[in-house]
Amino acid sequence: MGSATLWWSSFSVRLVSICLLCASAGKQCQIQNEMADCSHLKLTQIPSDLPNNITGLDISHNQLRQLGPANLTKYSQLVYLNAGYNSISKLQPDLCQNVPLLQILRLEHNELHKLPDRVFASCTNLTELNLGYNRIDIKNDPFKALENLNILDLSHNLLKSANLGLQQQLKNLRELMLDSNQITELKKKDFSFLSNTSLNSLHLSSNPLKEFHTGCLHAIGNLFGLVMDNVELGENRTKKLCTELSNTAIQNLSLSKVNLSYIGKSTFQGLQGTNLTVLNLSQNSLSVIEDDSFQWLSSLQYLSLKHNNIHISSRLFYGLSSLKHLNLINSLIGKIEDFSFHWLYHLEYLIMDNNNFPGITANMFTGLKNLKYLSLCNCNINLQRITNKTFSSLANSSLQVLNLTKTRISTIESGAFSSLGHLKILDLGLNEISQELRGHEFKGLNNIQDIYLSYNKNLTLRSESFIFVPSLRKLMLRKVGCSNLALSPSPFHPLQNLTVLDISNNNLANIKEDLFDGLHKLDILDLQHNNLARLWKDANPGWRIAFYWNISVNRVLGFKELDRQQEEFDFDAYVIHARQDKNWVSKNFISLEKNYHFQIRFCLEERDFEAGISEFEATVNSIQRSRKIIFVVTEHLLQDPWCKNFKVYHALQQAIEQSRDSIILIFLHEIQDYKLYHALHLRRGMFRSRCILNWPAQKERVSAFHQQLVMALKSNSKKQ
Repeated sequence: MGSATLWWSSFSVRLVSICLLCASAGKQCQIQNEMADCSHLKLTQIPSDLPNNITGLDISHNQLRQLGPANLTKYSQLVYLNAGYNSISKLQPDLCQNVPLLQILRLEHNELHKLPDRVFASCTNLTELNLGYNRIDIKNDPFKALENLNILDLSHNLLKSANLGLQQQLKNLRELMLDSNQITELKKKDFSFLSNTSLNSLHLSSNPLKEFHTGCLHAIGNLFGLVMDNVELGENRTKKLCTELSNTAIQNLSLSKVNLSYIGKSTFQGLQGTNLTVLNLSQNSLSVIEDDSFQWLSSLQYLSLKHNNIHISSRLFYGLSSLKHLNLINSLIGKIEDFSFHWLYHLEYLIMDNNNFPGITANMFTGLKNLKYLSLCNCNINLQRITNKTFSSLANSSLQVLNLTKTRISTIESGAFSSLGHLKILDLGLNEISQELRGHEFKGLNNIQDIYLSYNKNLTLRSESFIFVPSLRKLMLRKVGCSNLALSPSPFHPLQNLTVLDISNNNLANIKEDLFDGLHKLDILDLQHNNLARLWKDANPGWRIAFYWNISVNRVLGFKELDRQQEEFDFDAYVIHARQDKNWVSKNFISLEKNYHFQIRFCLEERDFEAGISEFEATVNSIQRSRKIIFVVTEHLLQDPWCKNFKVYHALQQAIEQSRDSIILIFLHEIQDYKLYHALHLRRGMFRSRCILNWPAQKERVSAFHQQLVMALKSNSKKQ
């Protein structure tokens, strides 16, 4: 063989090896922290020359047609394997034979039909298996070897039965997804294979269910959560379902979009003997709820009625003595009768956004002694002028947050909030207020910390404007038309505890050099979009201004507030994320934990939830055991009802109760502020800048992102 032939042969071998890692435009697998990302490369087989010590492999969104043990021989340390979004039509027996440590296997969006006998026999360490969006025909107990499995996704598979096995199995299963199949009935023995299982969540949404056979749900050892969204139940089948749930362990029931336009007194009677804690009745076009219909739900803590058309009568909420969170977004028509809420003496959160009703009456909120959060955002309720009687029915409450954004307020009278002595946050932004603030408007707010006045018509400040709120820590005055702050003494002089001041977008031209005197705790000062050019040239305040700039920069970067107090928590942060974002969370947060320089411990639901208790209880306990709470913000999170309602509620509750600056937002992509607010009732302005992070588009900036996250996690959680 000639030298040229040898050279060409050698070159060809190298070229084949390279091409296994490459695709169009020269892309190749990305390897970081023992994780290989080979997704979106048009590959037809698993690359054979990756490092043999990788523990995670993402081969999704490619052109694979089969997946067998031989392809994985080299990667015996794999814990995570994602082969979703391929064209896999065949799995070979003993799939996990060469990857015995595998815990997470994702095969969604493939072309699987038949599962070979013993295909998962070697997958004994598997905790999560995703087979969604295939067309699998379940036969011969394919999952019986998976004793450690926690999550099984079989959604979108054209299944006609919920029966996945003939013998008892899956004793550690916590979540079973059977959404969007063709299941028309639940037979008595369909779930007998789960007779020794405590199931946190059973998803049956978007199935054409017509019949529930007697005892069908009692076949499950313990059923804590059931999701039946987008199932045509109506009142009759809803009543039948509640009867089948009687004397079960049910705690969380979601009945959104089930065509439940009418609720009678006996609709929920079957739930009387249960410990139901969460009930979602949103998007049902509900128009009639008979009085006393909720009397059977004495343990209920969370109720969502949003996106309905109900009239609130004086006995509508009778019996809901344990309720803590009530969601009435875009759900009300007509007048709210006096004393309607007085049955809810444990209610803490009342969200009434996007409603139209005649107004706030003298006894509308009477009896809500434990109320902490009230939101009336974007309500058309004749609230143009707020007087000292408007919120007098809350005089005996412990209200801490009042959101009056976009309620068309034009005037705040003297003592308008004098009955709200416990209030910490007052949001009056995006209104039509046009007046001179003389100070008495905020008299009585003895514990106030944040006031939002941004985006109003015209606010004229005086030296006395904030004289009655010395406890204020955050004052937002963006775009309110206060163009002249050449006052002496400064209107901000009484605010010695102020940490955030926003006076941007006001066309400010005149300020005095003592405007910021005494604001020694100021962290953030926003002055952008004003008319301060002459100030730099002529006034020469020598924005003091430079001194405050330095203070702002240093404190925003977090150099001042690393925790010196050793607080007793089991985790640095509890991570709230949508189910679809689990891959990203696992890949990025677990690698951070492994970095010994950071010494960080996250609470991840799939890994750290306490076994043997419901998801509801595990969520509450885990939030309490975590020093911070991270929201991984994506479009999926904004649409996830369990996350955006229940988890957000408990995260905010802890932050408010403990006066903790403990929430961190991580945006995986651009989310507009109005979407964030409408879905989660959060806005960026509620948080310090160091607690708002954006996932970088460039991979070389990921390390910097990690440093920012660590800084946010290590910062002081107590509000200054």
